[in-house]
Amino acid sequence: MKKILIISTLICSLFVFNSCEDELTTNNPNSLAVEQFWKTPSDAEQGVNSVYAMFYKDGLWSRWMYFRMDLTSDEGFSKSPWIELADWTRFNYVNYNFWEGNSVTFRDTYKAIFRANQVLANVPAITFEDEARKQSILGEAKFLRALNYFYAAELWENIPLVLAPSQPSDLPPQKTKEEIFAQVETDLNEAFESLPATWENDNIGRPTKGSAKGMLAKLYMQQRKWTDAKLAMEYIINGEGKSYSLVSNWRDNFTHTNENNSESVFEIQFGDQRLGGTDESPTAAVSNTRAQFFAPRGIGWSDGQARFWLVSLFKEEANTDGDLDERLRYTLFYPDLKADFGDLTYGREWQWGADEAWFRKGARDYYRNNEDYYNQVNCRLIRYADILLMYAEALNELNQTGDAYQYVDLVRARANMAPLATAYPEIGTNKSLFLARLKKERVLELCGESVRLLDLKRWGDLDTQESVDEIAKRDPDFENFIVGKTIRMPLPQSEVQNNPNLIQNPRY
Repeated sequence: MKKILIISTLICSLFVFNSCEDELTTNNPNSLAVEQFWKTPSDAEQGVNSVYAMFYKDGLWSRWMYFRMDLTSDEGFSKSPWIELADWTRFNYVNYNFWEGNSVTFRDTYKAIFRANQVLANVPAITFEDEARKQSILGEAKFLRALNYFYAAELWENIPLVLAPSQPSDLPPQKTKEEIFAQVETDLNEAFESLPATWENDNIGRPTKGSAKGMLAKLYMQQRKWTDAKLAMEYIINGEGKSYSLVSNWRDNFTHTNENNSESVFEIQFGDQRLGGTDESPTAAVSNTRAQFFAPRGIGWSDGQARFWLVSLFKEEANTDGDLDERLRYTLFYPDLKADFGDLTYGREWQWGADEAWFRKGARDYYRNNEDYYNQVNCRLIRYADILLMYAEALNELNQTGDAYQYVDLVRARANMAPLATAYPEIGTNKSLFLARLKKERVLELCGESVRLLDLKRWGDLDTQESVDEIAKRDPDFENFIVGKTIRMPLPQSEVQNNPNLIQNPRY
């Protein structure tokens, strides 16, 4: 699919807000007007591919989303000399229009939604010989719109809901998080009906029916709709969509050498074929810049680091051979990595503080000694291990704790860890004890994969001062967290000022 997405970015300049007074309208001879486009199946293909191209923009999954999803959780933090940037990872929101921390992500989210809306508005009128392909294009657009709205609702909560191509004069009304989630659910259910179960050849990487169910599972889990979440995941685990499995080599989930494997439910396709910027030009990159910003000092910018309590957590339990949990080796860079596993970081001796750690997943130290802005490692946004652990959580919440063990054990067994009941017999069928252990299991398996902030929200750990104080013991940035306020970001102030239908989020 990387070829398709890279080519698609060439036509992204078509999908911009296009509204002028008639007497001022002048056609650009170097580009197509909207009225000239949306005529053929090829136009539809390019249109939907332009939505994927938004993954490569700064505000979304090329860069700044990781600062929100990983560094703002208790897994990560920032000691960047760029103080305003670091402040946005520790809940010190001063300038609500801060571009890198807020405004660019808001802009790029709605650009992606705008492009999806154009597909949904225009493709139905295009005649296709292959009707199934027409429907799958519409399914892709609904999936991508839902994905962007899901994360937007988690970040800001009270945002505009736009379901048709926008005009610059539009003043869309504000909706609650619950209303946004209702639309996400509708889009994902409709996408499920239109998407294929699998793709072939260059199309591998587009969302499938399993991807739609995976996103529905995340949506229902965040709403604590345990029964709905369980049913969504059953399609993937033991239903019609049962085609997923854990890969034998755990590290294959974090390199570019075994992408879109049996564990992939949905992953963002990255490549290093174009060495441009993140704009809309024909040379724009299709790469992930996270590793450049999160790499250790001397390798990258080191604007994002991992909390050292993660290293300690990995060392709490030995595997069945009496050795350290092998997942630690490929999850984090830390001073004792060489002593513990014989590894050198990027082929260099560790030269930094005894209590420092960095995220290793997605880094390219397995074949090079430095990072840059053109990391080609795909982002596994939903993988099967996450589904198994969420399924266990849903079963536990539904008082089926005894049945939940087997799904945790699948994940533990791959890491050569003893069955949960053997390692922690005191848990039994106690729901609270099971959840407490599951919280650790999710860190051990999914650390640094942009799920922790969602987990903390779902568990209610950000809802009371007592629970936030507990988090602050391992992440002092949470001393700045204000219950009832900073669980959501402020809306960019420029958006509030330009749209009278928007009200700034509570307590900002």
